Amino acid sequence: MATPLRVLVHGGGIGGLTLAVALARRGHSVEVAELREQFDALGVGIIQPSNALHVMREIGILEDCLAVGFEWQVLTICDPAGNPVAKIPQPQMDGAPANNGIPRPALAQVLGRAAADAGATVRFGTTVADLSDDGEGVDVTLSDGSTGRYDLVVGFDGIGSPLRTRLYGDRFRPEYTGFANWRVTLPRRADLEGVLMSTGNLAAKALLTPITGELMYLGSVFAEAEDFRPDPERAHEQLAERLADFTGPIAEALAQITDPATVVYSRISQVTVDAPWHVGRVALAGDAAHASTPHLAQGAAMAVEDALVLAQELDAADSVPAALQAWEERRRPRAMFVQSLSRAILKQETGTPTTPEEDELLTIGIPGAAHVLVKPY
Repeated sequence: MATPLRVLVHGGGIGGLTLAVALARRGHSVEVAELREQFDALGVGIIQPSNALHVMREIGILEDCLAVGFEWQVLTICDPAGNPVAKIPQPQMDGAPANNGIPRPALAQVLGRAAADAGATVRFGTTVADLSDDGEGVDVTLSDGSTGRYDLVVGFDGIGSPLRTRLYGDRFRPEYTGFANWRVTLPRRADLEGVLMSTGNLAAKALLTPITGELMYLGSVFAEAEDFRPDPERAHEQLAERLADFTGPIAEALAQITDPATVVYSRISQVTVDAPWHVGRVALAGDAAHASTPHLAQGAAMAVEDALVLAQELDAADSVPAALQAWEERRRPRAMFVQSLSRAILKQETGTPTTPEEDELLTIGIPGAAHVLVKPY
């Protein structure tokens, strides 16, 4: 579209800020409504696989991400004692490295600066209080009492998306998978040059992931009751109990954890909006539309791909509705592939029965999926 649009992005996380940068650099007027008071992303670190880094290159911040992260190329598979079983080179897209581990807060700061530099406005401590779409535009009232009219509203507002609830009520609530993620940030082992995955004939696997030159995180997934929460006084001991069969690097990492407050525990849920991701001029993207389990390390990558592809389709279309339709047609198959295979891998690794469709997906596996996902999005 030749005419600049006025766009409201609801949510200033990884996907929302990527969209803000991409659109503002194209000359659109972008506001981000972010409920938090600053860019202080929760969590430990994430992996930016090559397709995510390709998006970072396209919006001009690849080098900034690499500067605060840890670039790596090889996944090492080990037995429970830490003995290497396989070293798997990771594929990459043209113009982007294979992988980058990065602390979530550092990525939030990089994206926040880029959004501001591009001319986007971030309104902290605000959320959508009301909206009305008349087909030609969306009238929005924010929680601070301000109002505005927008050509497009995009909900990058996470797995508990308030915008999704406005559009669909309780139809697409987050579904708890029965599993939870335990993660702890630790000093990086000097010999850890990429992700180390320790697994075997166990109902668990554990990973060490470098996220800076100085830091790594230990992560593991276990079946947990929906109402379970770690004991604030002994969360580190509870994690050690779950990983008691591991020796070598995993045990050495566990031995460093002495403060239960450093253990980050998060239940793994997924969302599948089995309906259009847009209603009129209001769209859902990222985890608001298709939250996945973390087994392909592609959740944030799918969100930033959503953002860039939406910007591209707004470039190409002659109307916002046409752009949204084209965007969803491009994005849904790829996002659903990631979600379905991620969930199948979780079930396979934990001994949960799989469906025939999941068994077929599992023939692709994690290495095969990596090769699929470095193809153009």
